[in-house]
Amino acid sequence: ELGWLAARLGAAWLSLVFALIVLPSALGVSLGISEAYMWVLVKTLEWATIRIEKGVKKPQPEVLKTPAANGIIERDETPMEKEVTGLHRMEFQFSDIFYFCRKGFEAIVEDEVTQRFSSEELVSWNLLTRTNVNFHYISLRLTVVWVIGVIVRYCLLLPLRFTLAAIGITSMIVGTTLVGQLPNSSVKNYLSEVVHLTCSRILVRALSGTIHYHNKENKPQKGGICVANHTSPIDAIILTNDGCYAMVGQVHGGLMGVIQRATVKACPHVWFERSEIKDRHLVTKRLREHVADKSKLPILIFPEGTCINNTSVMMFKKGSFEIGGTIYPVAIKYDPQFGDAFWNSSKYNIVSYLLRIMTSWAIVCNVWYMPPMVRKEGEDAVQFANRVRSAIAHQGGLTELPWDGGLKRAKVKDSFKEEQQKNYSKMLVRNGSIG
Repeated sequence: ELGWLAARLGAAWLSLVFALIVLPSALGVSLGISEAYMWVLVKTLEWATIRIEKGVKKPQPEVLKTPAANGIIERDETPMEKEVTGLHRMEFQFSDIFYFCRKGFEAIVEDEVTQRFSSEELVSWNLLTRTNVNFHYISLRLTVVWVIGVIVRYCLLLPLRFTLAAIGITSMIVGTTLVGQLPNSSVKNYLSEVVHLTCSRILVRALSGTIHYHNKENKPQKGGICVANHTSPIDAIILTNDGCYAMVGQVHGGLMGVIQRATVKACPHVWFERSEIKDRHLVTKRLREHVADKSKLPILIFPEGTCINNTSVMMFKKGSFEIGGTIYPVAIKYDPQFGDAFWNSSKYNIVSYLLRIMTSWAIVCNVWYMPPMVRKEGEDAVQFANRVRSAIAHQGGLTELPWDGGLKRAKVKDSFKEEQQKNYSKMLVRNGSIG
């Protein structure tokens, strides 16, 4: 009897999920459930914020309302030559070492790179203990609300989201495999786009996603290249929820590999083997061939090459801007109040990350489609990449940094240290201390 009862409950659960979420999302309509959930969530978080502010015995507005990301030390940006030597002396002095010591301490305490690979600070607590601002007991009512929230997130939302994710992934694999059996034609392309859009909408519902798309008249067109800032692996799902793209990336194993092999049969995604991805000329050649065919979907590329914590845009790799064609910049900005979308891949594996995402309140973000950009005459790939990066940073309200996101896992290049040494030696030679 227990097995029969479990089967009946499972069937009822799937029926409700299909009727209330899967079918409406597949048809691109809303029954108002997610809107009602977000309204309740916003009101609850507003109430919690007020309770926290009232519970603090000695309110400190500047502490509560100022993110720590603004900096904890005051930096002096005086140029090396002016600070080390000034204009009153010309010879080397042992005290010059203190300039480099101070710069080193500043980098250790708070450098511009590593702080972009940890979750951004929140203005106020969002009832999730994983946030940077640790929860301290304020009142019994706030604690009760937090406990209720834990029960809702883990006992209701997590099973629901897991079910939707399983349906979306299974539908993607089965749908693209079936479409991939058809001969190349406009019908196949149309059905492929329908499958990708439908499955992406289901997966967005699995994240309780609320996405606001702006300036849709600038959406990427076929034969172009869409470039966007990168915060999370779900960036691709966020974008394909509103349009289809040809993905670019390395071939993976496991479940991701199964999805890649299925989708490439229905859509001209560009997947590279590990050995091929290191061959820049081969990568550029295949991407140029794709862009040259104006009937193919726009390529989606994240030029940073790694995930940044939703506060900044770091250096864009120039390879994406050497291909040619029209660049369609897109800025993505998540609202951290409802859930942290940033994936710190050096700290969490993909399973842990997805569990954190699926036990958050929701994923809320804004997506801005920006006017297309082309390379100007006399402009090299690096300058073009920097211009596009600046436009995305400005539109998304993000800090623009010149550093390579690859520093997330790599040691500082010797060339960076050598540059400081060369600048110091040139200064001594110029001032007459040497030679």
